[in-house]
Amino acid sequence: MYAYDEIDRTLINERVSEFRDQVKRRLAGELTEDEFKMLRLMNGVYLQLHAYMFRVAIPYGTLSSAQLRKMAHVARRYDRGYGHFTTRQNIQFNWIKLADLPDALEDLAEVGIHAMQTSGNCTRNITTDQWAGVAPGEVEDPRIWCELLRQYSTMHPEFSFLPRKFKFAITASAHDRAAIKVHDIGLRLHKNAAGETGFEVLVGGGLGRTPFIGKVIKPFVPGRDLLGYVESILRVYNQYGRRDNIYKARIKILVHELGIEKFAQEVEDEWLQTRDSALSLDDEVVEDIRSRFTYPHYRTLPDHPDEVKSASADPRFEAWRLNSVAPHKMPGYAIVTLSLKPIGGPPGDATADQMDAIANLAEKYSFGEIRVGHEQNLALPHVAQRDLPALWKALDQIGVATPNVNLVTDIIACPGLDYCSLANTRSIPIAQELTHRFSNHDTANLIGRLHINISGCINACGHHHVGHIGILGVEKNGEEYYQITIGGRADEHAVVGTLIGPAVPYAEVADVIEDIVEAYLALRLRPEELFVDAVTRLGVEPFKERVYATR
Repeated sequence: MYAYDEIDRTLINERVSEFRDQVKRRLAGELTEDEFKMLRLMNGVYLQLHAYMFRVAIPYGTLSSAQLRKMAHVARRYDRGYGHFTTRQNIQFNWIKLADLPDALEDLAEVGIHAMQTSGNCTRNITTDQWAGVAPGEVEDPRIWCELLRQYSTMHPEFSFLPRKFKFAITASAHDRAAIKVHDIGLRLHKNAAGETGFEVLVGGGLGRTPFIGKVIKPFVPGRDLLGYVESILRVYNQYGRRDNIYKARIKILVHELGIEKFAQEVEDEWLQTRDSALSLDDEVVEDIRSRFTYPHYRTLPDHPDEVKSASADPRFEAWRLNSVAPHKMPGYAIVTLSLKPIGGPPGDATADQMDAIANLAEKYSFGEIRVGHEQNLALPHVAQRDLPALWKALDQIGVATPNVNLVTDIIACPGLDYCSLANTRSIPIAQELTHRFSNHDTANLIGRLHINISGCINACGHHHVGHIGILGVEKNGEEYYQITIGGRADEHAVVGTLIGPAVPYAEVADVIEDIVEAYLALRLRPEELFVDAVTRLGVEPFKERVYATR
């Protein structure tokens, strides 16, 4: 966990006071909705289909138990008793009344939580691997660099009014769990041939109306130069990015139109002018940030303790252990993923009671720390293996031990037309129906790793482009239809999925997905061949033939 200082606390409290005055003026009619819009967006408040939506920042997906309890309090007191965890490691509350928002923000500020830069045309919440700091083989904890970027970018005077919203992601592992290739700037922490730690920098990734996979703009930037180089990218974007067309305003369009070589040269020219400026990071600065992160005092514990061996006789525990428990960098410990994808439930939702219970379990079993993943699940990053049986029983009692992590029912979905004013179609009911169709865990394990992503409109908040199976809602003559893509992925081999054919009506979506899965099971070379690999080998035609043969 990172220990915030007096500057952070002062900034958060001042923002609460400012927002309270702004809301007071809006309610009194002194501000119109148009005048209030920019002010509320700066505090994570959207006007959705039925009510205001309040988006709260969880920097790089790390939460303390006290912070999670406070989120439970906000859900219970000001909302309808639950919150929704998003693909940007944030949490959203969908039913808070405008008059209550300043009180909710003040309550969150007590534990160092805010909503700054969770919306608007600025640098958004910086995301990373939910296993950061505990993943085996990691170069180093990427959250140190996330925090540097957070401090640098918060209320940056030049980059608070960019042509469009701007998103960073950082990974430090060979397997990319942060989806860096579909971000405006993606950073891969690695060591060069001389053993120096630095970053491969990718730029121009993004989904939405026009999806692009990020391109490498510089193979290696030393850590000391990270802020200067990033600022150079943003300066070029701020100078050349489109402000006359919202659909062409993202940096991915600028990179595409200029070409990566021309864009890279513009950035290099900008960077060389400021390379030795105050943005160069001294080792002391980095070490100061590093020193503010506290890590558990791990004990010396055996791997595969007797408690786990005994509990493995229970098939339900063993199914969960094999699915939801991952190796930790420290012997005797494990990383546990908590599924927020129960059969028949809305993906990513957690009730206030669940959040309170998870906070308690984090204190008992994970040194008081919780992580949020972009897949809309939570994780306890520091669990002693010997505690796994007891933890599983407790998680099962509160409904977050479904053994479906990375399987067909671990669905990413946006709120869709149930909440969002931009959506064309529903997303949540599609996800719920699919979890019922594939509710048998033996069947899900037979299918293997398969990611289904659902978006209710072209804005792609459900990341459908990079789902192994992507589902995009489109409106046709007032009716809900869905386009299906296959073969996408968001990891280190990221690629945009391929459309298999015409959109299908709402009532047929689940049948189509079943057809695709059945085709995969019939066509795969062996059980170990993942769905996405089979699509790469076969192309879309065999799946297209199966889906449209009788339609």
